[in-house]
Amino acid sequence: MPKLLSRFRYHLAVFFAVIGPGFITAVVDNDSGGIYTYSAAGARFGYLPLWTLLPITLVLIITQEMCSRMGAVTGKGLSDLIREEFGLRITFLMMALLVLVNLTNVMAEFAGIASSLELFHVSRYISVPLAALAVWFLVVKGNYQSVEKIFLFACVFYVTYVISGFLVKPDWKEAAIYSVRPVLLLEPAYIYMLIGMVGTTIAPWMQFYLQAAVVEKGITAKEYAESRIEVIVGCFMTSVIAFFIIVACAGAIYSVMPRDIETAAEGALALRPFGEYAFLLFSAGLFNASIFAACILPLSTAYTVCEGLGFESGVNRNLREAPIFYFLYTLLIVVGAGVILFPRFPLVQMILLSQVLNGMLLPFVLIPMVLLINKKDLMQEWVNSRWFNLVSWITVIVIIGMTLAYVGFALRGVR
Repeated sequence: MPKLLSRFRYHLAVFFAVIGPGFITAVVDNDSGGIYTYSAAGARFGYLPLWTLLPITLVLIITQEMCSRMGAVTGKGLSDLIREEFGLRITFLMMALLVLVNLTNVMAEFAGIASSLELFHVSRYISVPLAALAVWFLVVKGNYQSVEKIFLFACVFYVTYVISGFLVKPDWKEAAIYSVRPVLLLEPAYIYMLIGMVGTTIAPWMQFYLQAAVVEKGITAKEYAESRIEVIVGCFMTSVIAFFIIVACAGAIYSVMPRDIETAAEGALALRPFGEYAFLLFSAGLFNASIFAACILPLSTAYTVCEGLGFESGVNRNLREAPIFYFLYTLLIVVGAGVILFPRFPLVQMILLSQVLNGMLLPFVLIPMVLLINKKDLMQEWVNSRWFNLVSWITVIVIIGMTLAYVGFALRGVR
């Protein structure tokens, strides 16, 4: 018994030592685009889409686990491995596409910051520049440990969506039933929404950021068992947050009159009749999610490009040691925030565009990822098992199929 207790304490200590990369990456997945998608799903279709969260969670765990494992075993980032295995030309093309896609994502996050604070009558001309400065200062003036602690603290604020869900007093029986009962309506809008829920959950930047963060934190194969648990816990937390966002909007909007909403901020306003706290918490959650993602996305892009093209990178390096890394980080923030300040800038369209572009790039990230993790000379005994390989390829094929359908619906203007 004492030996068992000692082993448990050891694994618990290691778990808390490695916590960060997997949890942060999964939770920040609920960014402004994700919150809008889940809010729109609950407002228009009520509790019906809840069942999709189970397969979405499984898919998220599979993709995140593979990236985390590659980082721990190889000690290299995903873009670094792609360059070594597939050559500089393919890597450069992928990096160029990723910068373009992530720039639209950064714009979408600053759009989320603007719309969330406009609920409190704060002009975007004040909120966006201040947020951009805060985001830049956090990373440029910090180190990995301090930045990670702030990111983990930001994760706590996602509990606002859980509280909002309870304050609305939804139909919990309906929510429980449709969480396990698959419902597939043969309507383009419903199918488009389901695809959007999958598309907003698994974004290309996540795979690159998670693996880079695992490497920078110094997690190795020795600590991987605990790191794997952290990844799984983070993925479950993401789905719990998504569940309560859908439930809150189903209870506040769908139960009164099913309708489309144009922004996540509109979802927050709909909660006002259920009390000022419900409105404030949902709005605060949107602001927190947007500014959190506005930190992560430029950081992820800078990591990825510098790794892929062989430049020094990392928050633990200073400006002289990693000038390209900090230049890219700064450029994405300045451009992403600056564009939002243009008069009559289409905030909602930018969020939707970022999700479509994510979908278009995703297959080009997932396929090399699965090929890499099956290389025996690279992963040794940590390659995918036959069962995991089967599940991984099915996951990749399903995601690619849904992504193509999502892009097709978007180009046809189906909403």
